[in-house]
Amino acid sequence: MTMTVSSPAPAPAVETATYREALRAAIREAMTRDDRVFLMGEDVGRYGGCFAVSMGLLEEFGPERIRDTPLSESAFVGAGIGAALGGLRPIVEIMTVNFSLLALDQILNNAATVLHMSGGQLNVPLVIRMTTGAGRQLAAQHSHSLEGWYAHIPGLRILAPATVADARGMLWPALADPDPVLIFENGGLYNSSGPLPADPATIDIERAAVRRPGDDVTIIAYGGTLATALTAADQLAAQGMSAEVIDLRVLRPLDDETLVGSVRRTHRAVIVDEGWRSGSLSAEISARLVEQAFYDLDAPVARVCSAEVPMPYARHLEQAALPQAADVVAAALQLAGRHG
Repeated sequence: MTMTVSSPAPAPAVETATYREALRAAIREAMTRDDRVFLMGEDVGRYGGCFAVSMGLLEEFGPERIRDTPLSESAFVGAGIGAALGGLRPIVEIMTVNFSLLALDQILNNAATVLHMSGGQLNVPLVIRMTTGAGRQLAAQHSHSLEGWYAHIPGLRILAPATVADARGMLWPALADPDPVLIFENGGLYNSSGPLPADPATIDIERAAVRRPGDDVTIIAYGGTLATALTAADQLAAQGMSAEVIDLRVLRPLDDETLVGSVRRTHRAVIVDEGWRSGSLSAEISARLVEQAFYDLDAPVARVCSAEVPMPYARHLEQAALPQAADVVAAALQLAGRHG
């Protein structure tokens, strides 16, 4: 009897892509896989999107599926809700998160509530993408981080991809969700690059991800603050402190199991949140850790958030208002009773 031993399958090729390119590839794949998917928003067509995410898609898919809209967030988000109720799978792009406030009635009072108010009869399979975050000198009206506000609303799923792979892999499962999903893309990430497998895996939009294992402190971050947390972990390692870095990825529902499990091992937690401290997502996470892991904590939960001011325009003031790696390092060392 002859035994045939097969060679191991080659690992999928890995290329480097920007965050922007990964988002574009995700939209292209979704539209190719399902002809119910279409993109709508301000300047997404001929202009290619305010952040060039949809560049070239109009030429590829045509104006019926890449639809420029009037400058009325309430109108086109409402149209997206109607299209979703009618059986389509719309991707609605809101240029920046501050403009989403003009559609808040549609998002809060319609998209998030129709399933409940129809007695479970009507789903709204809608995806809304928007840019969030500061650090680009766009001043107070275009630098908000309001994803924590939206994470307060039942009936919505809130995603915050921080890596190229997540930017590529989160859209399809979001479109497959029968309920509305909001995807927050930090504007500082569009030009960032990272590895992207030629055949990328679909991302689990239920769970957080441990980006770096550690034993002495848990650093919890998401979106634009993940890089800050990882830099802080490198600096802490140089001082002999091992930091575990968790990327939330999913802001609603929060993955309590991963967060609490990590803190029960490290016994310390620092939460990095680009939102304002008062009434923030970091406050909710802190409360959950205290509720579920109080006796495992060796120190109070620390939070590193943006300064509670309208975001300054001047670069040095803007940087001073945002969470920095040095702030995270100082908070972690203080929890351990050390000073840098």
